[in-house]
Amino acid sequence: MESRTVTRADLAEAVYEEVGLSRNESSDLVESVLDEVSKALISGENVKISSFGSFTIREKGERIGRNPKTGVEVPISPRKVLVFRASHVLKARVNEGK
Repeated sequence: MESRTVTRADLAEAVYEEVGLSRNESSDLVESVLDEVSKALISGENVKISSFGSFTIREKGERIGRNPKTGVEVPISPRKVLVFRASHVLKARVNEGK
């Protein structure tokens, strides 16, 4: 099984073929949706897409890490991480290969 990455251009092409908008309108629509998702996450909101999954921001506190090569302990600063949790529908579709 060959691994392939889906790009914004691929999404815009799919919208063009499925919905029938022009290629420019399809590209603008994809950009608009991704922009809204980004804005919501940046402002601290959760994003839930029905039958797909949820995007949430999780705060990670400061901790001590270790360089595996040298064994030297280094502090890892606190940060926010993006977490995606797939819906049961998406998980089932992936497992069925559809």
